[in-house]
Amino acid sequence: MIHVENLTKHYGDVCAVDHIDIDIKKSEILGLLGPNGAGKTTTLRMLTGFLKPSAGTIRVKDYEIEDQPIEIKKIMGYLPESAPLYHEMLTYDYLNYIADIRELPLDRKSARIRELGDLCGLDAVMHKPIGELSKGYRQRVGLAHAMLSDPEILILDEPTSGLDPNQIVEIRDIIKRIGKQKTIILSTHILSEAEATCDRIVIISQGKIVADGDIEDLKRSAGDTTLIHLIFKQAEAETVRSKLSATEGVNQVVRMADADGLLKVTLSVPSSRDTRGDIYRTIKKTDWVLLEFYQESQTLETVFRELTKEN
Repeated sequence: MIHVENLTKHYGDVCAVDHIDIDIKKSEILGLLGPNGAGKTTTLRMLTGFLKPSAGTIRVKDYEIEDQPIEIKKIMGYLPESAPLYHEMLTYDYLNYIADIRELPLDRKSARIRELGDLCGLDAVMHKPIGELSKGYRQRVGLAHAMLSDPEILILDEPTSGLDPNQIVEIRDIIKRIGKQKTIILSTHILSEAEATCDRIVIISQGKIVADGDIEDLKRSAGDTTLIHLIFKQAEAETVRSKLSATEGVNQVVRMADADGLLKVTLSVPSSRDTRGDIYRTIKKTDWVLLEFYQESQTLETVFRELTKEN
């Protein structure tokens, strides 16, 4: 659907986007993650034709963005971080105005506005001035604007930025419903948002792609080791250290803390194998009272921090 190769953007001596390659499939929801200033917005602006790349190519379907930008824009909807709305206009009038600009046929226009009013939850505010709406509703109006011409591709830049938790859930649900029929690219630095919404994650740091894959693959690939935490009662620290260190698959005893008669132990083990059975068999041969035993799971947050820590 979308092929990006060697995409680069310089602002003077600053390289905002540094030779990135991405292939995006049809009906995929792709999340572009990165810290502030990583190059997310610049990348999206180049994909939409708003900015001209310093180098590289963008191909959407059979169109090259350098030669056929208008054809690409016709099949693309774009919602920037701050939706460019006319606050003095009524919601319906604004959407009707955008429909005219998009050259929607007269017999299709009213029906399309009603469809989007229902999908984006705008029915109750259609006859209110946009300037009187909450930020959540204004974001919905911007989303309806982006979708008016029923584009095949939607590009959303920080679509939930500045919204409260309830509004975030509402926008997320709308995006997931839309994503069943359309290709969606959204940028965000809210990790829970990406995890709940996206099929695939691309993490960008200092203008470069540092990770690309589905969420579970990214978690599995993050680091060679993981941690196992245990809490014992009636266990002597040095004996525990000696026996667990000698257990197959245990790299090392990372931490031990003895307080209030409880011994807290943290083990480092390889991510590539499950060592919990070996550890349990070692404990079973002793008279230690095991109160807690769990393996620390990788989260998208830990993966993100590890990959972008230079920032």
